[in-house]
Amino acid sequence: QVQLVESGGGLVQPGGSLRLSCAASKSIFTINAMGWYRQAPGKQRELVATITRGGSTNYADSVKGRFTISRDNAKNTAYLQMNSLKPEDTAVYYCTAATTLGRVADYWGQGTQVTVSS
Repeated sequence: QVQLVESGGGLVQPGGSLRLSCAASKSIFTINAMGWYRQAPGKQRELVATITRGGSTNYADSVKGRFTISRDNAKNTAYLQMNSLKPEDTAVYYCTAATTLGRVADYWGQGTQVTVSS
């Protein structure tokens, strides 16, 4: 079992930045992949970004060039740096981790709210 705790959400103006953090309860060396999903009210959950143990990353088209996913193995923490935020980025953001090869989301965090509004 892996527990994930997100932090860093909040209210930001359009064009602003936030960095989300995801602290894992065990060494992320044992985790194959980590990711961030988001879900806006009335919309389906969307995969935003993923990072493998080796550091390979993938992004949804809607966030490419604006968001950066990273992981610090020494701190058992993953991050999502979000720049040039738009109102449509408003959502609850969930951190995920997978120990199963080929998967991104065996485990989920509780979510953190990001609101982009003036």
